[in-house]
Amino acid sequence: MAAVRNYVPETLDEALLLRKAEGAVPLAGGTDIMVQGKRGIGLSPEIGKPVMVISSLKELKGITMLPDGSVEIGALTTAAEIAESLIVPWHVRMAASGMGAVALRNIATIGGNIGNASPKGDLPQPLILLDAEVVLISFDGERRVLLDAFIQGSKKTDLHDDEIIKSVVIPPHDFTYSYYRKIGMRKANAISKLSLSAAAVVKDGLVVDFRASSGAAGPKVIRSREAESMIIRRPVEDIPEIVPDFLEAWDHAISPHAMPKYRRNSTARMLTRFLEAIVNEEEPGIVE
Repeated sequence: MAAVRNYVPETLDEALLLRKAEGAVPLAGGTDIMVQGKRGIGLSPEIGKPVMVISSLKELKGITMLPDGSVEIGALTTAAEIAESLIVPWHVRMAASGMGAVALRNIATIGGNIGNASPKGDLPQPLILLDAEVVLISFDGERRVLLDAFIQGSKKTDLHDDEIIKSVVIPPHDFTYSYYRKIGMRKANAISKLSLSAAAVVKDGLVVDFRASSGAAGPKVIRSREAESMIIRRPVEDIPEIVPDFLEAWDHAISPHAMPKYRRNSTARMLTRFLEAIVNEEEPGIVE
């Protein structure tokens, strides 16, 4: 196998120049790219392009509260740092805290997790729920894209050949009820078999915001605006009669090849539990 050219840029500008001139693949935690290129025991991974190690770039690190209340998370921020930050929205902290083993959470980055665009990725699911945007930077400038549009399918993104993921920006939210659940083969170190986030805002007996997102349910995170619209702007007392149609619309949004019946049933049960909390006017906060 031919040797892979590798670079270690010292600044973001240097990395962007390498990206434009060489098409170098950014490598930070490397927990995904090394697995994807695996060829066998004793063999070096097959990557196919030059690699640049960007893990030391300070410009891509850190978590910041912006003046409008949004939270910006640098692309090289690790899952462990996200899980421990109290300014990061609860849904995202929960997803980060359940990513693999402790050692992996100390290495894996948010930029790598969304850039890999795996349907089973932990962070895209709550980020899409929260209407997060990804900030993309090239030598020629920046652009921002909704993460739901940036991830186009399994392993497919809108990242241009000369771009690097700079950060993720999460707009402010103040939910009345929040829900998160990840189901795996075991309690720890598990790849997601199914995950669900949900959130709602209830004011004066009216559901003014309702949203849900499901991971590992198709080629990308599922969020059905059609199903959400059935709940939004409806009185809480009307929800029980809406539930059957809502669950049917959600089930239709799930990829027909992604989930067997028992996993569809699990999704329906989780959504039903969350809706019950709203109907029963449970104590605002996190729904168990």
